[in-house]
Amino acid sequence: MYILLNEYQLTEENIKLRFLACSLVRDFARAYFPDSTVKPFGSSVNTFGKLGSDVDMFLDFHDTGKHATKMKKGPFEMEYQMKRLPSERLATQRILSVIGDCLDNFGPGCVNVQKILNARCPLVKFAHQPTGFQCDLSVSNSIAIRSSELLYIYGCLDSRVRALVFTIRCWARVHGLTNSAPGTWITNFSLTMMVMFFLQRRSPPIIPTLDQLKELADEKDKHIIGGYDCSFVSDLRKIKPTKNTETLEVLLGEFFEYFGNFDFRKNSINLRKGKEVNKPESSPLYIWNPFEQDLNISKNVNQPQLEKFVAMARESAWILQKEDKTQQIINKEPWGLASLLIPLGKSNSSKMKNRMKGIGSETIRSLLDSLKLNNANSQQKAVGK
Repeated sequence: MYILLNEYQLTEENIKLRFLACSLVRDFARAYFPDSTVKPFGSSVNTFGKLGSDVDMFLDFHDTGKHATKMKKGPFEMEYQMKRLPSERLATQRILSVIGDCLDNFGPGCVNVQKILNARCPLVKFAHQPTGFQCDLSVSNSIAIRSSELLYIYGCLDSRVRALVFTIRCWARVHGLTNSAPGTWITNFSLTMMVMFFLQRRSPPIIPTLDQLKELADEKDKHIIGGYDCSFVSDLRKIKPTKNTETLEVLLGEFFEYFGNFDFRKNSINLRKGKEVNKPESSPLYIWNPFEQDLNISKNVNQPQLEKFVAMARESAWILQKEDKTQQIINKEPWGLASLLIPLGKSNSSKMKNRMKGIGSETIRSLLDSLKLNNANSQQKAVGK
């Protein structure tokens, strides 16, 4: 699992390229909004990004106070102002529409530009050919940035956290449980939150709850965004190391066991509390947004996709518990983690048939043995009489 992490995690060079792509978009944005900046967030900076993942970037106006808002042109002074609009959402849509047109017509290396302005969080999608990145540009989403910072904290607390997340994400991708396109399946963000919740539920816990991190926060960590309390400690030295010593192998099997038997009909997942709580609504999968507690980050997931996830979790737990590793090594067959990362297909289905055949044979054999034993006992009793 550590090898998997080392092979797929973002390299220092790849991270620098992501910041470079942001700086190129920033140069375009500043033609219209001189004091704006463009920064990466999400998997590019939270330590959970893998090679090939999209670049989430946001156009930020919050730094405008740090720069002069007026510009001198000879004897004249110019001041940039935005026209008043009925809502912040409309302003966001207008801004992204302008930037999207600019990237589409003049952005060097920017292709396949799509303006998705009616989404809950409006954005512009485009491919950046020189770096090979798929990019999503949105206007400053402070809560999403705090979510990235929270995951960064969790990823730094224990080396097992990132290795487990990478493994579960890889497993989910191989079996079609996640998809890069939007749809009814579980997203990588939701899946990562499920891993974090699982780690909070260990005994002793491997990572603290968000409420516990909030209690450790000082004045500089206080963040109230849109009425939501997004405060948590930023100094890692204030967080006590876990006393949990479970191996990654144990944690992987226990993750599949936990969610393979989770009561999704009744319970929801809450990282702030670190415990299962009753679902406030009837969505198949309910994961509370860590900060916007009235939002379900997995609202897109439908019942068939959740059932597929549960079935794969149970199957994977069974594989890790039951497979004879020694025999598989002798036969040069995949075992352990490798057996979990085989895509469903002909080889897997035949393997499943053989496994089910084996289960049936063992059941029948034990039944015949018990019948023979009972028959022998009855014959002995008859002779005795």
